[in-house]
Amino acid sequence: MAEAIYEEDNIRTLDWKEHIRIRPGMYIGKLGDGSSPDDGIYVLLKEVVDNSIDEHMMGYGKQIDIEVKEGKVTVRDYGRGIPLGKVIDCVSKINTGGKYDSKAFQKSVGLNGVGTKAVNALSTIFTVSSIRDGQIKKAIFESGELIEDCPIEVSNEKNGTIITFVPDKTIFKHYAYVQEYIQDQIKYYAYLNSGLTINYNGKRFLSKNGLLDLLDDKTDTDQLKYPIIHLKGEDIEVAMTHGNQYGEDYYSFVNGQYTIQGGTHLAAFREAIVKTLREFYKKNFDTTDIRQSIIAAVAIRVQEPVFESQTKTKLGSTNMSPDGESLKVFINDFIKENLDPYLHKNPAVAEALLKRIQQSERERKDMAGVRKIANERAKAANLHNKKLRDCRVNYNDEKHPRHLETTLFITEGDSASGSITKARDVETQAVFSLKGKPLNSFGLTKKIVYQNEEFNLLQHALNIEEDIDNLRYNRIVIATDADVDGMHIRLLLLTFFLQFFPDVVKKGHLYILETPLFRVRNKQETIYCYSEEEKQEAIKQLKGKPEITRFKGLGEISPSEFGRFIGENIQLEPVVMKKESKIEEMLAYYMGANSQERQLFIIDNLKVEKDEVKASEEVEEGV
Repeated sequence: MAEAIYEEDNIRTLDWKEHIRIRPGMYIGKLGDGSSPDDGIYVLLKEVVDNSIDEHMMGYGKQIDIEVKEGKVTVRDYGRGIPLGKVIDCVSKINTGGKYDSKAFQKSVGLNGVGTKAVNALSTIFTVSSIRDGQIKKAIFESGELIEDCPIEVSNEKNGTIITFVPDKTIFKHYAYVQEYIQDQIKYYAYLNSGLTINYNGKRFLSKNGLLDLLDDKTDTDQLKYPIIHLKGEDIEVAMTHGNQYGEDYYSFVNGQYTIQGGTHLAAFREAIVKTLREFYKKNFDTTDIRQSIIAAVAIRVQEPVFESQTKTKLGSTNMSPDGESLKVFINDFIKENLDPYLHKNPAVAEALLKRIQQSERERKDMAGVRKIANERAKAANLHNKKLRDCRVNYNDEKHPRHLETTLFITEGDSASGSITKARDVETQAVFSLKGKPLNSFGLTKKIVYQNEEFNLLQHALNIEEDIDNLRYNRIVIATDADVDGMHIRLLLLTFFLQFFPDVVKKGHLYILETPLFRVRNKQETIYCYSEEEKQEAIKQLKGKPEITRFKGLGEISPSEFGRFIGENIQLEPVVMKKESKIEEMLAYYMGANSQERQLFIIDNLKVEKDEVKASEEVEEGV
């Protein structure tokens, strides 16, 4: 083996934009294609909007205009505008920005001076304009390189900053914005900044009641055990209630940043709720009984927050400020001093909350024996050899550079699972093999999860029996055939997750695998098509009479071909819960006693020729 040369000529110094483009993950987390809410294209948008939000927090600008069309993003605020002589520096020089001056931005999200520079470097086109006191300064960049430094001109526009960018398709491959993800992001900004108006693609977002509006928006009020409790103080706001769902549902924020992975503030809040309620009811309730079915939102503002990643999705700070009081003590004192008197003043709410805790206690004790037997069965079934082909990386191993790539494919049949198993990346991709159609769990209690072998083994594979926070994989991908049976299996699995583990869906972990329906090829080229329209385009492109193969099942796709569709070019459709979606109503419609409506839904949503689908009569009635 030849000895590697290591001399002075091998040492390189990268400028700021080169380093960001070569190592984008260091600055914005994972890249992704837009199918996940924490993909890079949403981080780029957030970095720009965060600056506008910080201006509003400082008392400048009550409106932000956002437009996202065909991959082009424009954000316009009405704050003070960047000082005209520093416009170029602020978007192209690392460690340059106004947030280092703590007097100007006491409780900002971004303090590292990187945000807009990363957006600039990772965009094919990036334009920044600043309007201040009747003057405008504009600069245009391509991939971080300044191509036009416009002179300062007179302007009659209102003060503020305008940034336009287009994410680089060579970095964010096959990307597309999911409108629901952007709207959720914008709603959080509105909830956390009462009085701020955000206009997005013609829609207006404004909140008057903060986190109370958030929970009201996110919950079915008919299913709540008591009216939403809303508590607000200096640097902290809380809203909470209990529902009928399984698990715990939280929305946590720091300085306006949605911390989807929680952190020290959420852990302190969960502890404070347990401690306060135990003291109020004078009974040592089990922790899980108090927090079962809770729905809550907590937002705090701290000085110089420390996050555990560049994308700021998990708080690591233990103090309210570098030299201030304990964050844990601050949150505990606030909950004790506000929730306790609230319950004393509202005895009906206190009684309803007590009944919910007692109900959870009864259900837990009733389940104890069933869970013990189910756990023994799972061990006896030799899960890891019989049903699961696991991967090496764990989603919870946040120090591993690829933990966000961890994926579990749920598929049915030996052929399909065999193909995926042979084609997968063993580091980050696992396969769970179903045996036939799952049980229709609509209307059943969680006991069935332990009594049904498939469901029991699936929850063990996912590691979500005790807590959704223990989830073994970041992405759970339903991979079924593109036929009536495949669509029905998909609905049955969706029912399982929505019924028993809704947080898996709400937190953006559940996806549908898109696989090609056709292969069109000649001797020179092969094109894989995901729809009838793409097939027709491929035929025109290849001309003549190319060979056309119709994939009716995943098992018909060879392992060598499958590698194309579950690797870098994977196409995933996220399962998204919209505002108007109510789980009970959805499940009743799709999985209740209405087989004809369900059959029409399945047929209408299949991406296959209508003639094939109409000929099929294989949809079962509520099975």
